[in-house]
Amino acid sequence: MSDALPKRAMLVINAQSRRGEAAFDEVRDKLAAAGIDLMDAHAVKDPKVMEPILKAAIAKAPMVIVGGGDGTLSSAVDHFVGTDTVFAVVPLGTANSFARTLGLPLDLDGAIRVIAYGRRKRIDLGVIDGDYFANVAALGMSPLIADTVPAWLKSWFGVLGYVLWAVRVAFKFRPFRLRVTLDDGSVVKSWATEARIANGSFHGGVELVEQAEVDSGEMVIQAVTGKSVVGLAWSWFATLFKLRRRELTTTEWRGRSMTLEARPNQKISIDGEIAARTPVTVECARGAIEVAAPRD
Repeated sequence: MSDALPKRAMLVINAQSRRGEAAFDEVRDKLAAAGIDLMDAHAVKDPKVMEPILKAAIAKAPMVIVGGGDGTLSSAVDHFVGTDTVFAVVPLGTANSFARTLGLPLDLDGAIRVIAYGRRKRIDLGVIDGDYFANVAALGMSPLIADTVPAWLKSWFGVLGYVLWAVRVAFKFRPFRLRVTLDDGSVVKSWATEARIANGSFHGGVELVEQAEVDSGEMVIQAVTGKSVVGLAWSWFATLFKLRRRELTTTEWRGRSMTLEARPNQKISIDGEIAARTPVTVECARGAIEVAAPRD
């Protein structure tokens, strides 16, 4: 069976994403120039109509190209589950973690080359209490940042904006008690300053969970253990700069279905958007959707 991508598609761009509105015309024109037959194209300014537009596109087109940031892409994946429609990505957000996990170029020309000449690839999705997500969910410092960072700071400074805001909110942050129930029923407990629920390897634009893969059939829960915010900062620093001892700053557990609890209960950011709260059940939906991926 050929792994070639469809040449007919529909384009849906979140015009409220960091680069969405400005990029719409350019993306549409470059897709046409690359040989993609666009059945229709939408620049969505009202978030309330994104879901019905996506559902209608998936019902009609063999491939739907979605442009936006990680929050947009994670919200979109639910609608592709159980269909034969290929999910193609144009990264237009701040961190673009899902695009990085898939190995996609972050520039428009590179992303469009993948859509025109790449291959179909079946990937897993993460599931938190029945809600599908694409890449990484987190509790601890990351949701605190996501819940409070000003939109203008993200828009002006990108990933650096998150870092600047992290310094500010660190003074309000408190560690939490983490409890994870594994596939075999065993329970592990630890103090933590952050925990990541990973289907993919990138979070906040940084490769934090290096051993997580979107086609492994397992989820990874990775925790920065201890009570020190300084220790969390060191873990981020060691990971960002690929220091040799970075793996010593985290603990990881793997499985197809796990339960995660925290005391006090913690908000959970899912691909950058606050969308859940502990306790939760974490599962892997193996081979849930097909995406447009690079050939190499």
